[in-house]
Amino acid sequence: MPNEAPGVTGDAATERASPEALMRAIHEQYRGPLLRFLTRLVLGRQELAEDLVQETFLRTWRNLETLAEDPRRIAPWLYTVARHVAIDAMRARQSRPPEVAIPDLNRLASAEDEMDRVVSTHTVRLALQQIKPEHREVLVEMYYKGSSVAEAAQRLGIPEGTVKSRTYYAVRALHAAIGPTESS
Repeated sequence: MPNEAPGVTGDAATERASPEALMRAIHEQYRGPLLRFLTRLVLGRQELAEDLVQETFLRTWRNLETLAEDPRRIAPWLYTVARHVAIDAMRARQSRPPEVAIPDLNRLASAEDEMDRVVSTHTVRLALQQIKPEHREVLVEMYYKGSSVAEAAQRLGIPEGTVKSRTYYAVRALHAAIGPTESS
């Protein structure tokens, strides 16, 4: 008799096969179909399906003696176990609270942030008094009133190109008036 790997179709050779050989034969025959079955059950989440196939085969190994007694029961047993494993996995995910990202505690507002905002506002107000009036007008229109270039040009009675160039030079003058800061 040739040395063949045992099948899982119910022949007499299967009943005499070693547990390892039987498990190898079950794995070879059912891994692909079980993976496709479980992938459909978990809505295409391939990695989860692969984990569930492994769990199914672990349970198969634990019950191999019972399955070896009647190899015709292997396929129905495998699909039933795979379905139960998938249901258990979904229930476990539903019973856990949803995962949420933990906010960066360094970015949360605090009393110090409010104080920083007050200090920054006061610093900018003092610096605005030190720059030319035409630069100050442009910055107030563009940044404090939120005007577009066209709106600022219309309100100030100057061309749009002048608004753009004054804004550029006003920001530079403001930075110079504020001076170096910790973050720069």
